[in-house]
Amino acid sequence: MQANGAVGAGAADPASAAGSGSPSCLTAHNGETSAGDIAHSNGLNSSNGLPGASSAEQPGLRKKKRLSQAEEDVIRLIGQHLTGLGLDQTVDLLMQESGCRLEHPSATKFRNHVMEGEWDKAENDLNELKSLVHSPHAIMACRPAAGVSVSENSSASCPTADVIRRMKFLLLQQKYLEYLEDGKVLEALQVLRCELTPLKYNTERIHVLSGYLMCSHAEDLRAKAEWEGKGTASRSKLLDKLQTYLPPSVMLPPRRLQTLLRQAVELQRDRCLYHNTKLDNNLDSVSLLIDHVCSRKQFPCFTQQVLTEHCNEVWFCKFSNDGTKLATGSKDTTVIIWQVDPDTYQLKLLKTLEGHAYGVSYLAWSPDDNYLVACGPDDCSELWLWNVQTGELRTKMSQSHEDSLTSVAWNPDGKRFVTGGQRGQFYQCVSLSLCGHVNCCILQPV
Repeated sequence: MQANGAVGAGAADPASAAGSGSPSCLTAHNGETSAGDIAHSNGLNSSNGLPGASSAEQPGLRKKKRLSQAEEDVIRLIGQHLTGLGLDQTVDLLMQESGCRLEHPSATKFRNHVMEGEWDKAENDLNELKSLVHSPHAIMACRPAAGVSVSENSSASCPTADVIRRMKFLLLQQKYLEYLEDGKVLEALQVLRCELTPLKYNTERIHVLSGYLMCSHAEDLRAKAEWEGKGTASRSKLLDKLQTYLPPSVMLPPRRLQTLLRQAVELQRDRCLYHNTKLDNNLDSVSLLIDHVCSRKQFPCFTQQVLTEHCNEVWFCKFSNDGTKLATGSKDTTVIIWQVDPDTYQLKLLKTLEGHAYGVSYLAWSPDDNYLVACGPDDCSELWLWNVQTGELRTKMSQSHEDSLTSVAWNPDGKRFVTGGQRGQFYQCVSLSLCGHVNCCILQPV
């Protein structure tokens, strides 16, 4: 192409060519060209009569917007959720149009191999994931920022050998259990001896795994290993564990959008002044289209019932974790357990716990609501541990007559609790159990 009217060698004179009507000539007239003609002006292609207009600026063609990191994260979260619903074609279109990627290609390959039970391939995939384990922006490595070279943008630190060893251990453990379930004892033994043991990781767990060789049938194996068995369920759980070693930029945490929505609902409920009903973590029970707001009318403002069974001041009361019982402690040295009627919300006396040497100023339910710890006032150095179901005093304990024990909190595992008093010293109570029942406790300074 020639600029400024210059004509290449062998071309006809422009004036004569225009008058000849020859189809081989190059013409431009009001932006209209015949089929096969090429319009040009100053070396810039013209389009629709607009010299210099690119295809991205043509009507009907929209230039892609450069997405922010937050916008890309939202698209990936939506893509993950739609994938869980089986809308794979919709996800492909979303990722193609947005220019985003749901997860790193190496992570996708790793996921597929794990779900298909191709353990050797999944183990090889770990080598590709090494450089991504400690890189929070690994998914961006293939798209260097302006002015940044590929080597600078992909300078992810290598993971420690321990991280890869842990991931490999989880893979081989699943492989071992699936061999056992299929009755391939020799293959399972080979994995245990030649693959798991040489890792020199979690020897205690390897000893437990070796005991599964004695299982007589698949049902026995699944029961003892507390394992779902070979298939999608156990492999999905395995992937959830493996994902904890990978940054979210490489592989999104499982069901991440649902988790964020649930957290948002819980936060709104926590900030609601009048919310007093049991929390329901099921998203189907709320509307995601509006903010959570409770009416003031829902807050209890009127007396429903007066409890008069205590013969002195009531110092403390607390509902059980499941909301079916109420425990009240009084200066009269008793604890009363009340049953809550789920329909009328009226309280009925269930049992009275007697025998405290002091008044009861604090109570704490165990996570399973089977036990109740009672504390006394400032001058009380004793704790009482009650079995709520039977009304039996399981044990009474004291650290020192000079130190009061006035508060207590259970550990979520239900096997320990921590207590403290006026001197500022905390003690952990470790229960010594027999057949799952608490018999005595030992107070240890924290």
